[in-house]
This record gives sequence, C-alpha cells and structure tokens, in this order.
Amino acid sequence: MEKKHIKPAKENIVSFIPTGEYYYQKALQALNREKFEKAHKYLKRASELSPDDPHILMQYAIVEMENESYDHALDLLQNAHSIDPTETEIIFFLAEVNAHIGFLSDARKFAKKYVELDMTGVYAEEALEIIDFSEQGDWSLFEEDNFGSEILTIQEKARRMMEKGNFDQAIEVLEKLIEENPEFWAAYNNLALAYFYVGKVDQAKTLLHKVLEDNTGNLHALCNLAVVHYYDKNEQELSHLLNLLSKIQPYMLEHRYKLGATFALVGRYDDAYKWLRSLQKRGYEGDPGFYFWLSHSAYFSGHENEARHYWKQLIQIDPEKEGLEPWAGQQEGESLKGMEHNRDFIVEKLENAYRSERMFGLFLLGKTAHHQEIMAHPEWVNIETYSIMEKWLLGHALGHGFKTNQPTERSFKRALEATEILYMDNHPVTIDGSFLFQMWFVLIERAIDKGYEFKNPKALAAAADYMFQSSRTQGITKKAFAEHYGITTPTLTKYINELTQYLPLFDN
Repeated sequence: MEKKHIKPAKENIVSFIPTGEYYYQKALQALNREKFEKAHKYLKRASELSPDDPHILMQYAIVEMENESYDHALDLLQNAHSIDPTETEIIFFLAEVNAHIGFLSDARKFAKKYVELDMTGVYAEEALEIIDFSEQGDWSLFEEDNFGSEILTIQEKARRMMEKGNFDQAIEVLEKLIEENPEFWAAYNNLALAYFYVGKVDQAKTLLHKVLEDNTGNLHALCNLAVVHYYDKNEQELSHLLNLLSKIQPYMLEHRYKLGATFALVGRYDDAYKWLRSLQKRGYEGDPGFYFWLSHSAYFSGHENEARHYWKQLIQIDPEKEGLEPWAGQQEGESLKGMEHNRDFIVEKLENAYRSERMFGLFLLGKTAHHQEIMAHPEWVNIETYSIMEKWLLGHALGHGFKTNQPTERSFKRALEATEILYMDNHPVTIDGSFLFQMWFVLIERAIDKGYEFKNPKALAAAADYMFQSSRTQGITKKAFAEHYGITTPTLTKYINELTQYLPLFDN
C-alpha cells in the first residue's frame, strides 16, 4: 500500500510574547474604566518588561502618586527623566512629586523648567502654583519635626486633655513645654486654642501673632487666627485671612486637612469640601474629626449622598456620633435654605439681649443642621445665664422630655406643642416667616410669666398664625384659618382674644 505523503501543517499559530507596550495599553484601558488596581498591576508588569521606556515609567509613577507611594514615584520619574531629559510631562510630575514629599527646592526647580519649556502646556497653571507655593519657603508652612519623641509625647498628652475639655490642665502643660522649647510652634498653636476655649481671647490672639511674627506664614497659626476672628466676629480681619488662606495650595496631607477643617468651621463649605475631598480621593484614612468635617462640608455644599456615605464611615470608628449628623430630624433631600440652617442667624438670636429672641434661637437649635457645631462652641450656648424657660427650651432642643409635675412646666410644654405645629406649617423658615416666630416667643414669654395655661395648642397655633398674617395681608379670613387648622371659627376667635392681651402694645 502506497503511503500518502503527509504535508506538514501550516504555521498559522503565532507564538505570543507580551511586551511592555502591550501591558501599557492594557493599563491605559483600565485607567479609562477607573479600574485602578488592574492599571497598577499592568503598569508594574510593563515597567518590568520595558524598563527603558520613559512614558511607561511616568504613567506608573502617576499611579503610584495616587496611591501616595511618593518615594517610589520619585524613583520612577528620576529614571524616566534620565532616559528622556526633555520630556515636559516627566519634568512636571517631578515637580509635583517633590512638592508632595516636601522637597520644595527641587519642586520649584522642575516647575520652573516645565514653564520655560512649555509656557502654554497642559500643566502650566499647576506648575505656576507649585512655583508660587514653593517660593513661600519663608512662610515655613511645614513645621520642623526636629523635636524628640518625649516632647512630641507631651504635646500629644496636652492635645488629648483639650479634647476631653481639660483646658486648664492642658494650658499648664503647654506653657511649661514652650518655656523649655521656645521654637516648638505646634505647642504655641495648641496653647492659643486652649486660651481661646477658656475665654482668654486676647491672649490667644497675642500668642498666634507671636507665632506668625517668629515663624512667618505658619499655616496652623493662620487657620487658628481665622477661627478666633470668626467666633469673635471680627469681619474685616477674618475676610483678610480667608482671602490669604484661599491662595495657599498645600501639598502635605496634614495641611490640606487643617485648611479644609478651618474653611468648614467658618462656613466656607465649597472650599472645605475641595480640600477634604482631595484627601479622601487619595485614600486618606483620618480620625473622626476628618470624617465629621468631610460629611458636613459635603452636605452643605450640595453633595448629600456623599455626605451620608462619609457619615457612615464616621459612625464605624466613632459610634457615639450617632444622631449628630447634620441632617438629623430632616427628610432626605430637604432644603437647607431656611433660616433654621443659617448658623449666623441662629447665633445672633442666641446672643441677643432679649430673652424672647434667645428662646427663638434655642428652638431653632433643635432644628438646625448646625446643631453640633453650635453646641461645641464655648460661648454660644451659655446655660449658666439662662432663665428657666430658656433651660427648658435647650432641653427640648437636645431631645429631653418634660417632667410636667409643675403647672408652669405643663403650660410651657403645651406652648412648645403649639410652636411645633406652627413650625410644621411654616418651614423652612424664611426671613419674613421668622417675624411670626419672634412674635410668638414674645407671647410665650409674657403669657407664661403671667400664668397663662396654653390649654389648646392647635387653636393657639392657629390664633398666632392668623394674628400675624392678618396684620400683613388683606383678605385673610378666620374661617379659612380655622378650617386649615381643623378647629371652629368661634374657637379661633376665643384664642385670638386670649393671646391679644399678651401683646406688648397692651402694657399699662
């Protein structure tokens, strides 16, 4: 049998050996899909296969910077730069990574080189910011860390005392620490805050000005001074400082945190969210204070879903904050435009010379998204000076009940029930609507003092609302108001007559 000639198979299978370029393209695809872990893996492999490709090394360095692996990113960029010393993108990222690490001289050198080579380049604006920032060298934004562990331990001990409210003890520790270490600026900053929280405002300002005089541009001192001026209502000084702080572009995480928290505390929520979010995007895992301010700044700058997400992260590490979220007691998506969410408006009421105005402020304290911030301030809520009605209102704002074992307390409880009915029908509180509540708290104050019992909260709310609206708008009828509040017209008339006698114009 004749053997058939067997032809060799066609070589249609190509052996595939992946190259650095292959993994580089895979990494770019992963980055476009925001799959950063895969991109990191592909770039690592690409750099191993093509260690002399400057673009692969540069892209790998960028991802490492996002992961805060700055030292490795610097090594990669230095290698890339040695291979291609004229590539402007590599030069820019050398400026950025040096700024992150704190090598400001090198950051400035590479940023200037980038601008010289490509004045209209994609990163020109950022390079100019790096130059501006690095030339603030005389500002000493980065506190020296040349102090021994013993000194830093004492400083941390004092800080914990302050967190627990033991300010006098903290002051004693910090004053001694400064006496022994006259250039330890962190101790000066904490001592200034301790002075402020015990009411020694002038001493706090003096100390912060000393820091800025001897350690020009100290960021913590600038931020602390802004906070002091904010609470002390020094509008001109505060505006000047905030304008200065808004121009600073810090690269160190600690300073971004300080700047973001300061902006949040003074109500500049958009700026605060920008800086705190920049930390969060870099995977920063901070303390409870970081998530508290991140959530607040997100919420008040219109990022409610993100704010709720950050608050969940806060609760995981500090469960005691449960119930203190800025949206507590509000419907999801509820407007923040009402005066009950205007912190300065509430503080103005709380500090008012008239008791009825302070009572209105205390009522709003129970409604505001700024509840925690206002309560944390050392002077805005001063229970030692409050009358019994103000103390009852503060208790109501904090969610405490009434014992109602005294006739006056029972009357006040019913007055608050009427207030809540008014609020349900007139919120969010507008500027015009705030006058209704101002009138109402005058009536409560005067009526309680004269023994009025506030027997029918619903009818009293209707009566107060009618009295206010009819004085401002023509065509208001008792019948319409009675129907709206679910009472009869004679009942409405009865309580209008009863409340009218407590208006100030009927004083003898």
